[in-house]
Amino acid sequence: MSNLGFQVVYQRLNSEDDVVCERAFLPDPEDLQDYRRTQTPLLSLESQKPLSDFDLLAFSISFENDFLNILTLLDLARIPLERALRGEKDPLVMAGGVAVFLNPEPLSEFFDLFVLGEAEEVIGEFLEVYRHSGREDLLRRLAGVEGIYVPEFYHVTYGENGRIGTIDSEAGLPRKVKRRWISKIDRFPTQSSLFTPDTEFKEMAVVEVNRGCPRGCRFCAACFVYHPFRNRSLSLLELLSREAISKEKRIGLAGTAISDYPSLLPLCEGILSHGGGVSIASLRVDAITPSLADCLRRGGVRAAAIAPEAGSERLRKVLKKGYGEDEILRAIRTLFENGLSQIKSYFLIGLPSETDEEVKAILSLSKRIEHQIVSSRVSEKKRWKLILSVNPFVPKPATPFQWVPFEEVGELKRKLKILRKGIRREKNIEMINDLPKWAYIQALLSRGDRRVGQILMAAHRHQGNWEQALRETSLNPDFFVYRRRDLDEIFPWDFIDHGIPKEKLREEYVVAMKEAGVKIE
Repeated sequence: MSNLGFQVVYQRLNSEDDVVCERAFLPDPEDLQDYRRTQTPLLSLESQKPLSDFDLLAFSISFENDFLNILTLLDLARIPLERALRGEKDPLVMAGGVAVFLNPEPLSEFFDLFVLGEAEEVIGEFLEVYRHSGREDLLRRLAGVEGIYVPEFYHVTYGENGRIGTIDSEAGLPRKVKRRWISKIDRFPTQSSLFTPDTEFKEMAVVEVNRGCPRGCRFCAACFVYHPFRNRSLSLLELLSREAISKEKRIGLAGTAISDYPSLLPLCEGILSHGGGVSIASLRVDAITPSLADCLRRGGVRAAAIAPEAGSERLRKVLKKGYGEDEILRAIRTLFENGLSQIKSYFLIGLPSETDEEVKAILSLSKRIEHQIVSSRVSEKKRWKLILSVNPFVPKPATPFQWVPFEEVGELKRKLKILRKGIRREKNIEMINDLPKWAYIQALLSRGDRRVGQILMAAHRHQGNWEQALRETSLNPDFFVYRRRDLDEIFPWDFIDHGIPKEKLREEYVVAMKEAGVKIE
């Protein structure tokens, strides 16, 4: 419920005189069993109306591992799961969110349409078509709106090797669906509009600072699908922050590249001068200065996050994240000496060409960070903690690494054991990580094609038992997860124009693999 995209869509729809938008949520596991046992239909939060009575049912989907929850929600709402089985009395089922505008294909049998890209402008165009269309021609007319993808009008063929042969659109429709993006984001101020103590960011008002990222890290989907990089004006952000302080004293600054906002320090100082506190999710190593760290401390921040991503400088260069070790240590020292006593450091394992020595380099870097903190003598006066957030690398669509295979689950488990063993005696270093088996599922859903919907249906039938679902379907999931893609391969999401030509991504991939010493056949 803290998701700004969700809140923007909710607010935008309710601003229309003839639209009422209500919310519905997946029940928690305990309540879910009660729903199933009593056959109670899922109701909306605001008016307690059955979801099947609404004209439209729209999902905001940020994470692939939520795909299964969508089928559960449709089931609880008493709406046929597959779009081909729905009738005129059923709601139109649609979705947006970054997970589907990267690759909606595993969900294509369940949704009537998808909104690909940023929603602010396209919502008005969608509503205009909806108001002036009958049910029989609605989808055809919506498919003509830039950014709207109607899967029934796009047809996929497969070769004998299991790979996609062709993706064809029906006559009169674009061959590629353009991802929508907002060129002048000051036109659409984005801040929290719903406040409740039960959310992830309770007692905080969130304000969006920028979209996109100028860095070009090769693994990062947000950098490429939110391209180009766009900053909001300082005057607008100051106005939004002052408004937000009247609702919540702590202001969370959100964006894919907060540290690259040129007026970040004046913005934070302005929030402090009006009696507010500041929260920033993650800081770029090369953007951390004593003045910014001191400002955050005065704003009530005691913990900060950085993202070296890899333990060795060689791997960081492959990722296009070329921080030197001394630069990382200098940033840590600056944070700690200015009163931030808990540091979270993000790392990936299973990266292309990664060796065991480079996994151990995460430990070496962590222990050098520890030494940096201890030698500062500030640690003698207060408690400190270093949290390592270590996660398996999942290749994403629309990035230079979309050709790269996911590392085998057994190898990832072995690498995590190396890291756990290495910090076992370190009382001030803690490690958290995603389970490799769930990263495998994310990799399957992230780069799968329409056929992966069969696996989703099987997992739904078995109430989330993925092992059983994978055993019973004829589709081989390893085909989508462990296979290195050919340079000229057609991807399931190639019908989407994400804003950067595939040829440019391929060039970047070839350069990265050359740097990594990986031979491409």
